[in-house]
Order: sequence, then structure tokens, then C-alpha cells
Amino acid sequence: MKKRLWIILSLVSVVLLLSGCTEFDQPISSESEGFWNEFIVWPLVSVIKYFAELLGTYAFGIIVVTIIIRLCILPLTIKQIKSSKKMQEVQPQMKELQAKYSSKDAVTQQKYQQEMMALMSSSGVNPLAGCLPVLVQMPILIGFYHAISRMNNTSAFDLGTFLVFPLAEPSIVLAVLAGLIQFVVLRTGPAVDNPQMKIMMYIMPFMIIGFGIVLPAALSLYWVVGNIISVIQNLAIYKPWNKNKTEATTTGGAKK
Repeated sequence: MKKRLWIILSLVSVVLLLSGCTEFDQPISSESEGFWNEFIVWPLVSVIKYFAELLGTYAFGIIVVTIIIRLCILPLTIKQIKSSKKMQEVQPQMKELQAKYSSKDAVTQQKYQQEMMALMSSSGVNPLAGCLPVLVQMPILIGFYHAISRMNNTSAFDLGTFLVFPLAEPSIVLAVLAGLIQFVVLRTGPAVDNPQMKIMMYIMPFMIIGFGIVLPAALSLYWVVGNIISVIQNLAIYKPWNKNKTEATTTGGAKK
């Protein structure tokens, strides 16, 4: 069931991405037709424009809208992070069950599934809890990405600059900054304790830097602001300083 659900989620994500990619390099306006344009991209463009006119620059407009979007999906994000945290906490017990029921015959696997479900139930872990937040966030985040990109291809919008960086042109500085903050996001999140996810700490930052070097700096600004918010969320939820104290105490006790 879990595998089937992830396949469905993957297909939905691809559909959402492709729905925007078909007009990725096209101008955007209130006359743009289609569900993706009318209900996701253009509303986001309108809100960015409103705050840009209110605050004086598109840079501030992008920053404010990024913060608003992150605040709106914050409850879902927290739920997803907490679900991942709980799942990580029961990993040792899950590995013990996998070793105990390593045989692939039907009877053994049935017992394995029963004990696994009992473990998750007693631990308050819901393996599907993180799926809905991802599904809800996907069109919003992809839509915001496309809104900025298509504004850059529309002559009616002059994105201007952020500090000294033209938002319509790639910025190596903002791209590297976005990548570095992404590393901090992963370093303060669940990936640092998960060997399978640890590789992401080294791949994701370089991917963001690579995209940022060739895409408009407005997108790098979006990543910078969004990643800063993610770091704050991780610090509030995971409290890595408590973990460091625990490790130091454990190490000190072991030496004695």
C-alpha cells in the first residue's frame, strides 16, 4: 500500500511539474489561460506585484510572499517534520524486526507486518503522515518557482535588483549562499542522523548552486529566504544543541 501511494504521489508531482513546464519560458498576464495559469501562477504573480508596489521593489515583494507562503504551510511542514522525526526514532526497532523476520515466506512476512504495525501504533508513528503535506506544498512551491521565472520573461515586469544583484540575471553569490544555507537546513534536520539521507547533504547544495548559476537571481533569493525559514523550523523542532549536549555527556561517560 505504501509503495502504491508513493507511486501515485510521484505521478501527481510529475503532472504538476509538467503542467507548468509547458509554458515555462512564456510571458504571464491576467489573460493567460489554463488552470495552472489562472489559479496558481497568475495569483502568485499578482501578490508579488502588490507587495512590490507597496514596498518599493520586487526583491521585497518576493521576500514577503516567500515568508507568507511558508507561514501558510507551516502547520503542514511541522507535521511532516515531526512525522519524519518519529520515524527516525523507531528505526532501531524496525531494523530489529527486519532481522527477526528476515525470511521471505508468507507466514513470516505476515507476522513481520503485524508487529511492524503494532510498533508504529504504540510509537504514534504514521508512515503516511508526511504524504499529504508534500502533496499540498507541491503546487504552491512549483507555482511560485514558475511565477518568478515567467515574470522574468514578461516585459511588463522589471524585477530590478536586490542589494547589488540584478534579479533578472543569474548571481553566483546568491546561488552559493542558497546552497550553503541548504547545507545548514540538512545539517540541522533529520538527514544528519540517517545514513541513507546523509548523501543529500552533499548533493542538494550543489544542485541548488548549479541551478542558481544559470537561473535568474530572483529564484536564488527565493531559495535563500525559504531555506533560512527552514533552518529556523529545524532549530525549533529538532533542537540540535540538546543532541550535542547528550552526545558530549555520553562520550564523557564512556571515557571514564
